[in-house]
Amino acid sequence: MDWYEKLNQYFPIEEMKSQAHMEMLLDEKADVYHKDEGPYHVLMYAEFDTFIFIDYVWVSSKSRGQGIGHQLIEKLKMRNKPIILEVEPLDYDDTDTAKRLHFYQREGFTHAQSIGYNRRSLATNEKTPMEILYWSPANDTEHVIYEQMKKMYEDIHTYKDRELYGKSYQPVDEVLVFDKNRSTNNIFDHLKEANQA
Repeated sequence: MDWYEKLNQYFPIEEMKSQAHMEMLLDEKADVYHKDEGPYHVLMYAEFDTFIFIDYVWVSSKSRGQGIGHQLIEKLKMRNKPIILEVEPLDYDDTDTAKRLHFYQREGFTHAQSIGYNRRSLATNEKTPMEILYWSPANDTEHVIYEQMKKMYEDIHTYKDRELYGKSYQPVDEVLVFDKNRSTNNIFDHLKEANQA
């Protein structure tokens, strides 16, 4: 099974880029977009001057508990830049969402509660709300993270979208909002509730 199949089997269709999209990023944006692959993991990420965005991370269930995920995150943390990623909201019926959140909580990530992110999938045409998690060595504000997410969205997620998919993703200002009064609770608090349920 190649790296794309591994990701494609693990992530929902509405979150997946096409293989052509990812290969184009690896080829045409090789200075920014990277693949770190081993027998038991695939990590796709974009590294900009001021931050890192984790696009996809997959660790084989055969190697869980061996610390591979932790080692991958530690390697990125050594670059001393904020690390940003998108996660699905906690789904009480899907234990994988809770496992992922537990992992990022253990790795010291923070939930950016002021950032709203809701993108329409070109594959399913359904809106896909996601939450933003980040780790910052300099305690960057959520507004800084928001500006970095906007750059990533325009440079990576929507790269040549019309050419690749025959249609375009929504403009960044429709997808990402910054609102300090956004009515959302800390996603990690929900995790505690799920444990107590």
